[in-house]
Amino acid sequence: MAKTLTLVLMDPPYEKETTTTGFRIIESALRQGHNVKVFAYEGAVNLTMKDQQPHPNPVKGTTVEQEQHPTTKDWVAALFRMGSGSPKLEWINCGLCVDERGAGNWIEGPRRGGPKELAEWVQATEATLVIPTK
Repeated sequence: MAKTLTLVLMDPPYEKETTTTGFRIIESALRQGHNVKVFAYEGAVNLTMKDQQPHPNPVKGTTVEQEQHPTTKDWVAALFRMGSGSPKLEWINCGLCVDERGAGNWIEGPRRGGPKELAEWVQATEATLVIPTK
């Protein structure tokens, strides 16, 4: 029987390596057949922003195509493809955090929620991992 892991992410895109670590934990759990619930809090609500665009690297003189710069929205979309059936990925963007950042234009998959849903997830899952901002 699949177990369920809840993760709380707080960092905005590209600020720290903790986001990449969180993505790796999510991917690993899904690959092992576990369900994953992600609660994006604070700046992490920007991880799923639909309007993110890759960019060139003028310092190296590379084009967008050469640079192949990943966006967090693409990483999250790939995780949703992995977790579209069984195992399952669920993702909530904190509505309070979304509103104060104007971060409401998301890729397909995340839904809006709040601390109440996070508390319910924590009580209903086998383990919770909080990846704090500091």
